[in-house]
Amino acid sequence: MLSRIKTWVTQDQGMTTAEYAMGTVAAASLGGLLIKLLSSPEMQAIIWKLLQTAFGSIFN
Repeated sequence: MLSRIKTWVTQDQGMTTAEYAMGTVAAASLGGLLIKLLSSPEMQAIIWKLLQTAFGSIFN
């Protein structure tokens, strides 16, 4: 039984590296997409209007 568990654990060593790599690629892709969206003038106008509305309702 113990040798079976040891074999299972040693066969799974490469999975963590692959999972970290996929997570890194996904995070970098999401970051690039957010930069592209947030740098567009249309999105900046939407965010600015949202902030004006939010702060206007708080301080008025």
